[in-house]
Amino acid sequence: MRPVRFVALGDSLTEGVGDPLGEAWRGWAALLAAALTEDPGRTEFTNLAGSGARTHDVRASQTPAGLALRPDLVSVVVGVNDTLRHTFDIDAVAVRLDQVYAAFTGQGATLLTACLPDPGAMLGLPGALARPLARRQRAVNAVVHALSGRYAAVHLHASEGAWLGDRALWSADRLHPGERGHRQLAVRFHALLAAAGLATGAPPSTEPEFPAPTRAASLWWLATAGTGWVARRCTDLLPQLLRLAADEARHRARGTADQLDLRASAAVSRALAALPPARCVEGARTGFGDQRRRTATNRTGVPGTACAAAGRSAARTTAITG
Repeated sequence: MRPVRFVALGDSLTEGVGDPLGEAWRGWAALLAAALTEDPGRTEFTNLAGSGARTHDVRASQTPAGLALRPDLVSVVVGVNDTLRHTFDIDAVAVRLDQVYAAFTGQGATLLTACLPDPGAMLGLPGALARPLARRQRAVNAVVHALSGRYAAVHLHASEGAWLGDRALWSADRLHPGERGHRQLAVRFHALLAAAGLATGAPPSTEPEFPAPTRAASLWWLATAGTGWVARRCTDLLPQLLRLAADEARHRARGTADQLDLRASAAVSRALAALPPARCVEGARTGFGDQRRRTATNRTGVPGTACAAAGRSAARTTAITG
């Protein structure tokens, strides 16, 4: 029986930041890889994710490398860094993700996706600064959710749930999970894959393997690497974020703040409607490397029309929220 190939794409979350293993990062994807089959030696895992990656980076560099590996399972978890840039464009995000999803499902790979919590809330930013970031992240999540249905992805709602408020699950920077948080993500992804008949190994343990970093160690990391991370993003984002906050304040003073949400929702709808006809993979899944599939083409230009069966299949695997 040939090995199961699992390739992980994305940013620092998938790279494993917050879950150190020696001098490197481990993370939820590596924990999940070890639990996909009863014999962990059957899984070939490659992590192509990189800190700071945006949807552009995933499409331009990670996707070609991933396609060359011809994975059975590919995770694409990205988008937070797009919301932290002054160049944020939901139309571009939708196009890039659609192309990445289509490329891998076109090869017959099972797609693993997730909606993510908004960074402003996780960082504890003041409301005027947090609300614009939250609106952006909701837009990205709406696109990810729609495209996950379009391509029959196994999709995790990681943007909500009581577990997100458990401070013990998060690292010192408040944006990346610690080991406990990465384990929670791995467990939740594993449960969805197992429910779909795609993971046969025992679920990852929720208990940490290593002691939590001391407060002194956490503060040292935050004062060195963490400060640099924040500074790089503030240089790029802060001027525009201040303008967004000022616009937010004006609308709230006029009582028209709901227009900002409506505008964002309309932008998502336009972005999805503008996507080219979908090519998705449907069919009964019987396990990695042994999947009976057939390809359907959506000729209407409306996301999800020809892939309704796939969308319903994906919807049945989205129950885990907290």
